[in-house]
Amino acid sequence: MLFNSIEFYFFFITVFGLYWFVFKRSLSGQNWVLLLASYFFYGWWDWRFLFLIAFSSFVDFTVGKLIDKGGEEKKRKHLLWLSLTINLGLLGFFKYYNFFADSLQQAFQTLGIVLDDFTLDIILPVGISFYTFQTLSYTIDIYKGKIKAERDPVKFFAFVSFFPQLVAGPIERASNLLPQFQKTRSFDEKQSFGAVQLIVWGFFKKIVIADNCALIVNEVFAGYHSFGSLEIIFAVILFAFQIYGDFSGYSDIAIGVSRLFGIKLMVNFRTPYFSRDIAEFWRRWHISLSTWFRDYLYIPLGGSRFGRFISVRNTVIVFLVSGFWHGANWTFVVWGALHALFFLPLLLTNRNRKNTHELSAFWSKEGFLSIPKMLLTFGLVSLAWIFFRADSVTQALEIIKRISSSEITLGFLEFKHLITIYLVVVLLFFDWLLKNDSIRFYKWTRGKGLLFLIIVIPHIVWFGVFGNPLEFIYFQF
Repeated sequence: MLFNSIEFYFFFITVFGLYWFVFKRSLSGQNWVLLLASYFFYGWWDWRFLFLIAFSSFVDFTVGKLIDKGGEEKKRKHLLWLSLTINLGLLGFFKYYNFFADSLQQAFQTLGIVLDDFTLDIILPVGISFYTFQTLSYTIDIYKGKIKAERDPVKFFAFVSFFPQLVAGPIERASNLLPQFQKTRSFDEKQSFGAVQLIVWGFFKKIVIADNCALIVNEVFAGYHSFGSLEIIFAVILFAFQIYGDFSGYSDIAIGVSRLFGIKLMVNFRTPYFSRDIAEFWRRWHISLSTWFRDYLYIPLGGSRFGRFISVRNTVIVFLVSGFWHGANWTFVVWGALHALFFLPLLLTNRNRKNTHELSAFWSKEGFLSIPKMLLTFGLVSLAWIFFRADSVTQALEIIKRISSSEITLGFLEFKHLITIYLVVVLLFFDWLLKNDSIRFYKWTRGKGLLFLIIVIPHIVWFGVFGNPLEFIYFQF
């Protein structure tokens, strides 16, 4: 069920009514509403996926309680490894089995050995990468003594399957989300006003920005041989805004919808394309994933505590695993490797924490001097996006080769291109206004809020009626 579908509107109205009007005074009833609504929402994609998420939830609910009981350290560690093995095993089978099967066949073919095809017709469950990481963090945090195990299965199952962020994040920590299912929630009109504005902003990013950029991006990437270098560069830039509008738009809608139910999710994006280096970009892009890898992979591997070599090794591992997390294709591994390559010079020169403060204004001296840094960072990120978007590494290299040519074809900057440029400018304009506000529109009741409504809503209405709604990109991850 897509956020940008008529089915979701009726679904949301029904759940909202039951949640706040029928079960307003019952915490247990509200949790049941969220649990059943979340399973209905997830089962809308394919009812068979429900068995998988229910099994994963049952495993971690049970293992979490057993670890929390204490006992011998060896037993607790075995239980943790049981959770890790089952969850990562399911993720590996559904997401990566065919990838490794194909890679193995190709490797043997280079040696002149032909193997029978042993790939399987596997359907990738929507959101499996997201809720798997969410449940893993729960059991790991219990093992480390950071949280206590949840004893109420309704609260825990609702935490795992909470529908606004279930299929594309943010990847929540149990320490933040789970306690919110344990305490009474009340409707906050002020918070709800900000939540609606955030939802509207998310729809603008998705329907107006991402879906319009996609029309040009898909055309160019599908027939890149017939396009000139400038057109391909333009499409690559638009893909940067397509994936940002698509993914951060989903996160904004998820955070806003959650706030309407009295539940707060973490911020997942903070205007990443105003970053002054790659390190700052990763502090602003898909924050829930980057911090997950920091806390559950980078630091356990030793972080930066054991010298420069270990720090470099761990950084490379995190970026490679992050790339592979996104999809079963070597293009994502290369994408992760490129970001590691861009990040390492900052790490080796101790400049990876240099740009941690916000810019006050472009027209300040610092702001003016930061513009070239932002453009360079955006250029590096866009270069890596080529591999993220391409179907294969070979295609990505061919596209880069095509860009490096001097061939320029006619037809560049047609009306549709100019419209898309205008829309991206609107996006950047509001992004800049919002860059210092972590909860976005929460305080926007006058001034900027009115300007936002006047500019953004008509665009959503127009493109929502006459546009072509597309599925969110991150559903495939």
